[in-house]
Amino acid sequence: MAFEQLPGDPMMLLSVVNTKLRDSYVDLQAMCEDLEADEVWIKEKLKAVGYEYNQELNRFV
Repeated sequence: MAFEQLPGDPMMLLSVVNTKLRDSYVDLQAMCEDLEADEVWIKEKLKAVGYEYNQELNRFV
């Protein structure tokens, strides 16, 4: 899944990103590098609906 295929809806994005982080990546930076995704865009999109990246848990909470 390339960056342009990530969902724009924040709740769908949350689900996709957390699943990918859980199943395939050691951290958000690794996922963004692999997908050529904008880490800032993801963080801002999810922060707007109350979620922030927790590095220890490797997920948005």
